[in-house]
Amino acid sequence: MTVEQPVQAPVPAPESTPDRILVAGEWRRGGGDPFETTDPATGRTLAVLTAADTADVDEAARRAARAAADPAWRALPAHHRARLLHRIADAIDARAADLAALQTADTGKALTETRALVASAAGTFRYTAAALETAEEALTPSRGPYVTMSVYEPIGVVGAINPWNSPLAGDAQKLAPALAGGNAVLLKPAEWTPLVSLALGRLVTTALTELGLPTALLSVLPGRGSLIGDAIVRDPRVGKVTFTGGTATGRTLAHAAAEKLMPLSLELGGKSPTVVLADADVEQALAGVMFGVFSSSGQSCIAGSRLFVARALYDEFLAELVARVKALRVGPGTASDTQVAPLVHHEHRDSVAAYVDLAREEGARVLCGGAAPQGPEYAAGAYYLPTVLDGLPNSARTCQEEIFGPVLVALPFDDEDDLVRQANASVYGLACGIWTRDHRAAWRIARRVDAGTVWINTYKQFSISTPFGGMKDSGLGREKGPVGFRSYQRQKSLYWGTSHAPLPWAH
Repeated sequence: MTVEQPVQAPVPAPESTPDRILVAGEWRRGGGDPFETTDPATGRTLAVLTAADTADVDEAARRAARAAADPAWRALPAHHRARLLHRIADAIDARAADLAALQTADTGKALTETRALVASAAGTFRYTAAALETAEEALTPSRGPYVTMSVYEPIGVVGAINPWNSPLAGDAQKLAPALAGGNAVLLKPAEWTPLVSLALGRLVTTALTELGLPTALLSVLPGRGSLIGDAIVRDPRVGKVTFTGGTATGRTLAHAAAEKLMPLSLELGGKSPTVVLADADVEQALAGVMFGVFSSSGQSCIAGSRLFVARALYDEFLAELVARVKALRVGPGTASDTQVAPLVHHEHRDSVAAYVDLAREEGARVLCGGAAPQGPEYAAGAYYLPTVLDGLPNSARTCQEEIFGPVLVALPFDDEDDLVRQANASVYGLACGIWTRDHRAAWRIARRVDAGTVWINTYKQFSISTPFGGMKDSGLGREKGPVGFRSYQRQKSLYWGTSHAPLPWAH
């Protein structure tokens, strides 16, 4: 595969990288071990921080519980909480260039993507503010001499644990509804990518200070998930945990939450099918398939990593797909024409490479990619070429396990029943893409496939107003939309007696 020389573009300097963590509104060194965060494109050290430890979690949870119960916050009217969310959104917009550059440096993502993620984060806060201001409680139908009402109240302290692939947008999707619900938040970013979460924490605490609200409402606690994430979920003051990440970790957290009878939201892994029917618009499908799996360098839970193509179209479609994948531009996220940026970390790049080696052992044909790009400009980075495999049965490990990298496995199907059977032969059920001109077939397949989100003649499009989540091992609960916002509150029923007569039981 020929890889074009990356073209560097002028990039605004990232804002000063933080070297402190945020514990209950205070910036300080954590009690844990020092750790480095590095630029995946160059390998250079961006910052050295000290991780949080369990004492930091304990203090953050204790002070968060006090802040959540403070009448200045708990009794704050909804439209005043909405002012806070709007102020945070405005601050994100004002620092958009810095935040995008910082996220590109920390995650390796292309600037075009991180700029969009910054805009998405601001939009999430604004949408949630609007949902909060317009959220209604219910006067329910009476069944006797009383008036019945359904109201919502804060949970108290929420633990939010996020992965490394989209920290800013992911943080916003948890922080905005949790704050809107009247809660305090303990945010645990991934150890590989803490910088933009800490930068967001600074914007949030500034907004809290400006509005005279308790800054202990937010802590940002980077560190090892097995230590800090576990301490958050087990803390008795934490009343809900929301987690995005791997299925194995999700199961561990679910067991801990079950011991506390605590609500838990899980957005977990995926091995999403993308389907090309024989009548599809081939040009549209080719572009959509490539975007679905190779954007974000495949580091996306909803990546369309299993490609099913109608057998009559399979050879022709795959040949054109491979030719186009070979032409994708691999380079640093700071290059204006980069399409496939480096992976987040060298350890993760090695994990992706090991899966491709496994595919070879399982009998796969490597149609393109299958290695790191060659050349001095790539030597220090965590790069991996976009890869297309075929020749495997759907039961192969490479077809069943989440690789989380730029690796696509192609399989043919014979008819609709065969397609649905293969698509659903997975422990996951997060997303699906369908490419067809036949709206009836699209409807049938969309309703039969096990997936929380189905895209038809598009892929990886998101709206903060539309609930998102998975089935089976892809998770529990839903984020986004009114349902996602309400999941950060407790529902309470009120009965108002309207009769002056004593209850009949007493007479």
